[in-house]
Amino acid sequence: MKQQSGFTLIELIAVIVILGILAATALPKFVDLSDAAEKAAVDGVAGALASAAALNHANNIANDAGLPTTTALVSVASCPDVANALDGGLPSVDYVITPATAIAQGAIGTCVVTYKSKTANFTAYGVTP
Repeated sequence: MKQQSGFTLIELIAVIVILGILAATALPKFVDLSDAAEKAAVDGVAGALASAAALNHANNIANDAGLPTTTALVSVASCPDVANALDGGLPSVDYVITPATAIAQGAIGTCVVTYKSKTANFTAYGVTP
């Protein structure tokens, strides 16, 4: 009897067809991840801005109550001012914070941060040191 070594042509074609089907179904899931990444980035920045605004507001309340604080207050008179409460500011010049309408001392404003057509909302609190 003759011993066979290697794979037959049919076996190789079957493997190539299976790999092609797997690639055709999986590839579209990985190609369009940039939109999801941009949305996640803008959501992360909005979360950081909301946290910075809340901490700055809490620091203002403690300061008004006469309690000692170790963090300097940041003046927030409009939504874009909240970026000054972040250590190092916004991570990129591509982020835009709107609206620029005035927020009075102690008032709450709803703000929008935009990055490459992706948007996320956050809350700002008016602070006047």
